[in-house]
Amino acid sequence: MTGTLVYVMGPSGSGKDSLIAYVRKSINVSYAQTWSSAVHTRKGLRPIFFSRRYITRPANAGEERHYRLTREEFRFRKNSGGFALSWESHGLCYGISSEIDMRLAVGAIVVVNGSREYLPEATKKYPALVPVLVSARPDVLRERLEKRGRENAKDIDERLGSAVMKLPDIPGLIELDNSGAFEEAGRKFSDIFLRLRRETATQKKEKRGT
Repeated sequence: MTGTLVYVMGPSGSGKDSLIAYVRKSINVSYAQTWSSAVHTRKGLRPIFFSRRYITRPANAGEERHYRLTREEFRFRKNSGGFALSWESHGLCYGISSEIDMRLAVGAIVVVNGSREYLPEATKKYPALVPVLVSARPDVLRERLEKRGRENAKDIDERLGSAVMKLPDIPGLIELDNSGAFEEAGRKFSDIFLRLRRETATQKKEKRGT
């Protein structure tokens, strides 16, 4: 595979969904068709593909755009090889479509909304992935979780407890604090993708020059 998998993770309330939505808009790419856009190829830029997750949760719950599946549908899709990555967390099942392998094979930058717990497994399958950890202060996390109104007090305490999870030592980990102004975090998040694109353009120029 010649593409780059960007694995975004972080505790509930850290703002992963909002940041992913922000970078889609800020770099002016379409949600699912950018990977084949000829304009990016002409500019020497790799296309970017944002993979939408499959979740056993109502499609209108929360900010994240996702595909809703029942547990039976999820199990069938997983057993039939429909997921490149899949895990369970807080009573829900999450899956990333196996189509990301096709995007990676043609050199795209693929962005997935991942899980910290599942990172070791994801790294085994995609050793060259770029891990991005989005975090926020505990008081900020609590405020955001209470405001979104999706969990009760007990669930919120449980999610805050898991927010302090220690990650394994993963080379190249990028950490982004989203406790303050969202625009600042959004700019830093966008810079990750702009840097990946510039690196690709530079590599192509160097290759042509040899």
